[in-house]
Amino acid sequence: MDYQVNYINPEIKLSSYTGKLFKTEAAFEDHLLVWLISGETKIIQADERFVFGPGSTFLIPRNQLATIINLPKDGEPHKAVAMHLSAKRLREFYGNEPVKRKTVTPKIFSFRKHPLLESCLASLIPYFDMQENFPESIASLKITEAISILHTINENIDAVLANFDEPHKIDLTAFMEKNFMFNMPLEKFGYLTGRSLTTFKRDFQKAFQVTPQRWLTKKRLELAHYQLAEKHKKPVEVYYETGFENLSHFSYAFKKQFGYSPVQLISRKNAT
Repeated sequence: MDYQVNYINPEIKLSSYTGKLFKTEAAFEDHLLVWLISGETKIIQADERFVFGPGSTFLIPRNQLATIINLPKDGEPHKAVAMHLSAKRLREFYGNEPVKRKTVTPKIFSFRKHPLLESCLASLIPYFDMQENFPESIASLKITEAISILHTINENIDAVLANFDEPHKIDLTAFMEKNFMFNMPLEKFGYLTGRSLTTFKRDFQKAFQVTPQRWLTKKRLELAHYQLAEKHKKPVEVYYETGFENLSHFSYAFKKQFGYSPVQLISRKNAT
């Protein structure tokens, strides 16, 4: 199989991917701590991009819209250990720890091969070969160890990990103009803007005078056209950065919108 995932418990997993590219659109419910063993991970957000190589350790905060692309590299599979830091685990930890409340914008945290984190996550590898169930008591200790290390090595991390607030109602127009390229269910867009699905659709119609799906498709195709025509990107690069499921769906929608395919657009540009 191209993609394999081995869980030692519901919050800790080892993934291995040998195909050409594995893409997911994410806004995780839990914070996700990742140690990349081999391969490459690209994370694309509305206003920032990250590329992580072997040995990198990084944290993706919850409710952060992102396109995540995992690729094998240098003949090695994409292989990573990932740990979910749930609200339940974090409440247990911070219930006994004083937290200095300060405002920090949630972002992708990179820990630059920090030895404490790397050794903590590397110590999990032998457990993935266990035939019997992984003891919950040990899983709890390992997760608490990881949280404690993050708490120790980064002074800004507490403001993110110890913040259990749900998304509040924010300006829908500004949020959607910034994040339209992420292929999320409308329910998720609603949640991230502090709205029920019904309220989201009502407010969206009021703001844009069109249904969310029509507006999203048009905006994504306009962005794709710009990237092809002005940034000289290839269709295979563009479709996954503009919220389309696959290349064939992207090409079909593009031609329906503009009257010519992405390949025809590139050919015209190259001829001029």
